[in-house]
Amino acid sequence: MKICVVPKLREGDPVRLPECDIALLGCQYLGDVDYDAELSGKSDKLGALARLSARSGCAVVCGCRTDSRGLRRRSAAVAEGGRLLGITDMLHVVDGEQLKSGACLGLYKLGGYRVGVCIENDIAFPENIKSLSLCGCNLLLCLMESAGRVMPPLLARAYAYLYGMPAVMCAGNCAYFADITGAIVTSPSPFTLFSAQPRNNYRVVCTRERGACSEQRDDY
Repeated sequence: MKICVVPKLREGDPVRLPECDIALLGCQYLGDVDYDAELSGKSDKLGALARLSARSGCAVVCGCRTDSRGLRRRSAAVAEGGRLLGITDMLHVVDGEQLKSGACLGLYKLGGYRVGVCIENDIAFPENIKSLSLCGCNLLLCLMESAGRVMPPLLARAYAYLYGMPAVMCAGNCAYFADITGAIVTSPSPFTLFSAQPRNNYRVVCTRERGACSEQRDDY
């Protein structure tokens, strides 16, 4: 599987994606998306993203800021084959942010694989990533507007190792790739191609817990 990360693309820039299975675009390409304007035909940003997926022959995931009648969210739009598959919103809003939280995890079937989407603050909440892994996620895509923080790449690396799924991140003007061994690669290039081989490798892990027994037992 090939993933192309394009962090520096801006709204209106001509787009010609290299051959890949999934393209991950930074938040500057779509910018602000107003649902009312999209539905009324005054704006066609989501339609343009869907058409880009058809022209490029790949799935496209792009960060954006959505507005639903004054309710603003950080989001990611997902398109494949000329169709808009959905929009996933950031789940966790931190104190002081004038944003509305989303409600559902983003898990899509793209390029034949189950792909999870993680947006901004959500990367700091391991239960999100674990839930995606338990739902069969093969690849994690992370979107950050800025690369100014140290922790997000480290967390992506940790999640790739702990939950057995490669993680690709677009943060500011940089692209990151972490594989399941814990290795990480960083690239500041305008276009970066990463190659990943998602696998469903499982180990048997046994634990012992006290309680929740139907009958009292004295053997240990």
